[in-house]
Amino acid sequence: MKTPIIYGSIILALAVLGSNSYAQDTTTQVKTPPPPIQPVKPLTGSTGFRTWSIGINGGVLAPVVGIGGTDEFSKWQPTFGYGAYLKYQAAHVLGFQLDYLGGTLKGNNSKKLGNGDLPYSPFYSFKTDLHYAVSLSAVYSFTNINWMHYRNIIIPYISVGAGMAGWGAPTLVTNSGASETYVTANGSDIKSFFVPVGAGVKFNVASGINIDLGYRMNFVDAGNLTGYTRTPGLKDHFSYGFAGLEFALGSKTKPQLIVDNPVYDMHKAIQDENDAVRARLEAENAAANQQVQAKMAQVAALQAQLDKLKSDADGDGVSDYFDKCPGTPAGTKVDGSGCPLPVPTIEEKVEITEEDRRVVKEAIQDLEFDFAKSSIRPTSFPSLDRVADILVKKHFSLKLAGNTDNVGSASRNLVLSKDRAESVKAYLVSKGANPSRIEAVGYGDTQPIASNKTAAGRQKNRRVEFTLY
Repeated sequence: MKTPIIYGSIILALAVLGSNSYAQDTTTQVKTPPPPIQPVKPLTGSTGFRTWSIGINGGVLAPVVGIGGTDEFSKWQPTFGYGAYLKYQAAHVLGFQLDYLGGTLKGNNSKKLGNGDLPYSPFYSFKTDLHYAVSLSAVYSFTNINWMHYRNIIIPYISVGAGMAGWGAPTLVTNSGASETYVTANGSDIKSFFVPVGAGVKFNVASGINIDLGYRMNFVDAGNLTGYTRTPGLKDHFSYGFAGLEFALGSKTKPQLIVDNPVYDMHKAIQDENDAVRARLEAENAAANQQVQAKMAQVAALQAQLDKLKSDADGDGVSDYFDKCPGTPAGTKVDGSGCPLPVPTIEEKVEITEEDRRVVKEAIQDLEFDFAKSSIRPTSFPSLDRVADILVKKHFSLKLAGNTDNVGSASRNLVLSKDRAESVKAYLVSKGANPSRIEAVGYGDTQPIASNKTAAGRQKNRRVEFTLY
């Protein structure tokens, strides 16, 4: 009968030990910087927190409670229970939790009473499958207001609520070993209202993750949970000691409300405001210093300009302040800005002679390309070298017009004619000709000078025309 109390005492002892351990680390915690998740500004509501969470747990189910109640079997047998919940943290200290619990309850009369006798009962043991116990509880958390640490790591809590439980027909074993099943009126699950009352402690082990240790007593508004009522009007009960994990829902950038410390939030808000004021004052002082330095620089610049107005380093008659071309040689004629006046150049006019035309004509006649390609055959190089020599010496301009026959597609012929003209230009440039004085164009098969129906005509149409000017 005392085992549930012992179990609850163990959980509370764990909480106390954890609190002592945490208290011993106070110096380290105070010196460490705040966690990466920034505190929420005070008096802004719960929108900046993670308020929803889910949890799973497992533990020991027993048909006894630690405080109050009379047991119908002298010895309870520990069985595995499992549960899950959805929780909404409405405030730092108050949350509402929707729980589900399932498992099996067992007990027997093998334990003797205080007088050394076994309990008087027609049944030796029972077994009941608890299909569900769904409840809604209010959960009150302690130590959320903490003057010693940045955030709360150990959070004791108590809870009370109401719900509905459903279980299958209990199986009873008589003292003679016979098995009996408690028969319900309609053969369906037995349902009853119940009140869960619990206590526990949560340990915040990571951002948004808590370890949950607890003990819950469940008082059922029915006397047939075990299938046997030794005392008329006696209500049944059962307990659940568990360990589980709780996971906060929502953005990871927000703190979990249940572990948030509003005292630290207020301290951090005041500190941030002080830092902002200090930074603003420092910025204003820095800006004022910059303005003073800028004014001093302007004064220095004006003084330098005045000094420059008085000097003429290159002696060209223009003050250094207005002289855009300082350092002009002595005796150089300059304009009002101190830059040398342009010297007129007389361009020598060169006429195109008959010999020049003959050289160009020979180059046209000797020009040969590889078949269907733009590469020039080496036999054409000597004539092209003479054309390049004229261009270099006399600064003539030259237009190269590439043409093809009509064999092949028009688009292909246009590209080929352009490429051949460019090949000639590239060769002349490689020999020293000015590329800006050479124009290369391609006309494809659009400007024939002979019939494309004969081989001789097509040969004449495959050409690059040189126009010298």
